[in-house]
Amino acid sequence: MPAANKPSLDTLGDIFRFAVRRFRAARLAYGHGTTNARDEAAFMVLEALRLPIDRLDPWLDLRPTPAEKARLLTLIDARVSLRVPAPYLLGAAYMHGVRFHSDRRALIPRSFIGDLLAQGILPLEAPGKVRRILDLCTGSGCLAILAALAFPRARIDATDLSKGALALARRNVASHRLGDRIALHHGDLFSALKGRTYDLILSNPPYVDGRGMKGLPPEFRHEPRLALAAGADGLDLVRRILAEAPRHLAPNGALVCEIGRGRAPLEKAYPDLPFLWLDTELSSGEVFWIARRDLVKR
Repeated sequence: MPAANKPSLDTLGDIFRFAVRRFRAARLAYGHGTTNARDEAAFMVLEALRLPIDRLDPWLDLRPTPAEKARLLTLIDARVSLRVPAPYLLGAAYMHGVRFHSDRRALIPRSFIGDLLAQGILPLEAPGKVRRILDLCTGSGCLAILAALAFPRARIDATDLSKGALALARRNVASHRLGDRIALHHGDLFSALKGRTYDLILSNPPYVDGRGMKGLPPEFRHEPRLALAAGADGLDLVRRILAEAPRHLAPNGALVCEIGRGRAPLEKAYPDLPFLWLDTELSSGEVFWIARRDLVKR
């Protein structure tokens, strides 16, 4: 490219606009904290320089040092050429302003259950009485941490089959200084819990069906397959959770579970269960709520 046609990259605004153009041209896939090229570029620019990520506007005229500029351009190139999700490149992800360490040992933090926790809209009869919470398939520990913040009087157990994911979760729990309230357990679903019962069970388990796994965009293939694949219809783990949850729920307890696009096969498999679907601004029919009493009746 002739020098006269090279884009000017003197300010963060210049670099941001350059990144947006490259991301759009590359037709990247999103879904790891952002949904479009502009938000992705803003996140990468701000997080790379450890600036507050809530607003880009105050920093558009900032002139990065040569080293900072080189780092930003390297990250932008890696995002396009390698199709690695931005949180893996930067080592961090955010949910409702809460920062989590992120790497390839676990899914990048994201869940519509996190939205429900942060917004305080779970259909609990007495939220102040929630004392024991379980986070199944905790991954990075993000939901356990958000639950601890949403229910400051509760103690949380969190389980995962992956030792690598639990190591990452341990780092996140320590970063938020919640080690006295969140206990991490290695095991397959409920296997490490020794008959404990909970007022609330949260789970964002693997739920991608066979067709979905075959069509995953490159970005999602960087995440652990163990945390995504869930059999032909995506319900392998959900079936087990529904079967085992009643033994681990207090009499007035309930289960909240995210299942992606599995609503139709779930309702077909369990036509007698009165699932309550908890929609958010960005989701519809992807998270269900069911009380222990309804599971026991079945």
